[in-house]
Amino acid sequence: MFKPMAISGLTVDPITNSPIVILKEIDGDGTLPIWIGLLEATAIASELEGIKFSRPMTHDLLKNMMDMVQISVKKIEVCDLKDNTYYARINFEFNGEKMSIDARPSDAIALSLRLDAPIFVSEDVISRSTQIDLKAEAQDTTEKGKKWQEILENLDPDDFGKYKM
Repeated sequence: MFKPMAISGLTVDPITNSPIVILKEIDGDGTLPIWIGLLEATAIASELEGIKFSRPMTHDLLKNMMDMVQISVKKIEVCDLKDNTYYARINFEFNGEKMSIDARPSDAIALSLRLDAPIFVSEDVISRSTQIDLKAEAQDTTEKGKKWQEILENLDPDDFGKYKM
């Protein structure tokens, strides 16, 4: 079973300085933080903020190509979680045939914003995401780093939406 979700915001992990996209259940209070790359965070943030560039970014180029060959993206799904890595699928229709392709969640989310495609997350992924070993992400073992790790571990999921890039 999949739950519909929307982008709640973007933030930065103060320990690793990695961007995090926060998904929030549309019909609930559940959230899902997904650590992503800087380029994908830029692609998501620029679309959320309505920033247009003079030349197409990678996700814009993909959208333009999909439009040209009449590929219709129906939805994206964050469908699995293995070894602290999320997996997604882009579900689309081409020449009347339904298909899907594997994608990184960050790329799927950036594309979904450009195509107004809904985002769904597996209930299994949501329930297993609380078991991610955040300590495995920590690179800063200084006192300051330990303090930030403690702050993060004590954050309420509702706190994530408060901080934006």
